Amino acid sequence: MAKKTIMLVCSAGMSTSLLVTKMQKAAEEKGLETDIFAVSASDADNSLEEKNVDVLLLGPQVRFMKAQFEQKLAPKGIPLDVINMADYGMMNGEKVLEQAEKLIGDK
Repeated sequence: MAKKTIMLVCSAGMSTSLLVTKMQKAAEEKGLETDIFAVSASDADNSLEEKNVDVLLLGPQVRFMKAQFEQKLAPKGIPLDVINMADYGMMNGEKVLEQAEKLIGDK
């Protein structure tokens, strides 16, 4: 299976960095090759230009930006969703990784 790039977006990129660590650990345990990283909403466009992203997950605090990201991502065919608030609050890396995997599907 090819390496999957998962981008998380939150308001400042801070709270999500802990979730990234937990997702990386979950991916390692599953034997998945991933590049998981978090950026602030203001840096998201730059990261989308620089990296070949397979899926984008929005932190619950920036869910209001979903429509504008959908417009940006649709031409690129990049799936997008908002991280489940309970999983985000619990920093459940395994669940959020599963959410990303489902969105990527067989891409």
